[in-house]
Amino acid sequence: MKYRPEIDGLRALAVVPVILFHAGFELFSGGFVGVDVFFVISGYLITTLLIEEIENDQFSIINFYERRARRILPALFFVMFVCVPFAWMWMMPSQMQDFTESLMAVSLFASNFLFWQQSGYFATAAEEIPLLHTWSLAVEEQYYLLFPVFLLLAWRFGKNKVFWLIVVLTVISFSLSQWGWRKDLNANFYLAPARIWELFAGSLASFVVQKRGVQENNGLSMLGVVAILSAIFVYDETTPFPGAYALVPVVGAVLFVLYAGKETLAAKLLSTKAFVGVGLISYSAYLWHQPLFAFARIKLIGEPSLQIMTVLTAASLILAVGSYKYVEKPIRRRSFLSQRIIFAASLVGILGFVAIGLAGYKSKGFVERFSLHAKGDVGHLAYHEYIDNRYHDCEPESIAKNALTWEGSLRCKQSKKGESDWILLGDSHAEHLFLGLAERNKEVNIVFYILNARPYVSGSTFKNIFDEISRAKNKKKIFLTMHYLVRNLSDFEGKFGETILFLQKLGHEVILVGDIPRYSINPEACKYRDSRTSASDSCSMPMSESNKQLSVYEPTLLRLSAKFNIPYISLHDPLCSGESCSMSSGDIVLYRDNNHLNIPGSILVGDYVSNLLLHNPDKK
Repeated sequence: MKYRPEIDGLRALAVVPVILFHAGFELFSGGFVGVDVFFVISGYLITTLLIEEIENDQFSIINFYERRARRILPALFFVMFVCVPFAWMWMMPSQMQDFTESLMAVSLFASNFLFWQQSGYFATAAEEIPLLHTWSLAVEEQYYLLFPVFLLLAWRFGKNKVFWLIVVLTVISFSLSQWGWRKDLNANFYLAPARIWELFAGSLASFVVQKRGVQENNGLSMLGVVAILSAIFVYDETTPFPGAYALVPVVGAVLFVLYAGKETLAAKLLSTKAFVGVGLISYSAYLWHQPLFAFARIKLIGEPSLQIMTVLTAASLILAVGSYKYVEKPIRRRSFLSQRIIFAASLVGILGFVAIGLAGYKSKGFVERFSLHAKGDVGHLAYHEYIDNRYHDCEPESIAKNALTWEGSLRCKQSKKGESDWILLGDSHAEHLFLGLAERNKEVNIVFYILNARPYVSGSTFKNIFDEISRAKNKKKIFLTMHYLVRNLSDFEGKFGETILFLQKLGHEVILVGDIPRYSINPEACKYRDSRTSASDSCSMPMSESNKQLSVYEPTLLRLSAKFNIPYISLHDPLCSGESCSMSSGDIVLYRDNNHLNIPGSILVGDYVSNLLLHNPDKK
């Protein structure tokens, strides 16, 4: 296969925006499309290589897998190995458990499945997952595993028919992708069936180049570059992706591959030393950047400044030069290591990381690293299992079939069988009050309805719940609450007022409930401590920060309270005293993440709210 330096330049055009996007540079808001460009390049290069070998009767599946192992695994395993000690030093148990599971999934070429399964409402912040970016490697590895076998089996029908068969598969995969972002965004993003059309686009380009050669067309090749750049600077995280929007960078890359002959302006630009140099280290740069960014966010507890991220971006390129020169290049040479040693070393690496993954899972993130374990559950599993086992599924079944399984994005639970008396309406910040209120008010049937959405009567999301409330036989006490700090409050007051008025006209009593203090750290820093951590430093915030959070939403709630003559309950009071607020009370942790109460926290706040309702006439 003839070397095309401009393709390495195209790699540079793909990897730099991805890195800058993950670093948080807003200018590169669509930098994630660089991954799609990589898919096209991989499809093109692998298919070109396979066609040449098949047509020349030189194809060997073992040799193909050997080349892929030499190309992918050494640098990948090296970066994973370097990550382990930093994870040991800086990660809390739940983070460490997730990290060790990712080591196992990456080694088995299945990290896209893992991150798909882990992506959810309570998932770890993507920015703090060191190996999250390996989902794209998993997609490519799955393609490398199956595509050569498919091509070899289909070749007997003739090259032309194979081309059209790939066209059909491309259309099917693209159609699935276009349908998938409406049905399951996470599956559509991570899984190969909705992504494989991008690799097939490169494969089809390979067939065309094989037949016609690389054409020289300044207009079309430059249009390809402009299309890629447009997506990089115009798209953002709200863009439905992949699907039709992915056509822009994918078609752009295909146009470049087909029409960027060496005399075209686009080819000359991307064949310059700077572009080719970055392209050569692009794989290592891609591997290094996410761990650097993730560990910085973990260590610094929050989002590092752009200055720090700029330094880390440069560091990823410097490390990439080193790993390219001393890991990638030598091991690619068969004279350096034999095929037998490569396969043996790959197997040892896979088994080693699988062993670490199993150990991390079994030990719950090597929790024994910490000498002090405070009381109180952290993470979401214990809270959810507790209410799932202790309380009842919602009635009627038209609302939800299972309390802690999303049914049309809905979750709910009720404390007793039959029609409810009290309703907690909102998002997960209504749910985390349920346990405490249910434990304290056993004579009352309490239910929570959450939809990961704003409880506005005008919105279609909550429609079935409001319809059920309208059909209710008895008058209810309805608590409205949500995570106000992450909401756009520009239209909040009017829509919340609409909800209150709707409920009041039905004769129900409405109570506005504020939010709890939100922290920048994980409560595991309070639960698990040793000489490296300080409870006083990590578990509290000054009252000034608490008041700053309150100022975002409390004036709005107070106005609504006065306008509709309904109670307002602040939840900062039971969690704050004196000069500060705290995630813990004595040796008991009250939070399960940085903005959700755990079991003892919910009981504490539930007691506080119940006492107010019992003893304060204004809150009845």
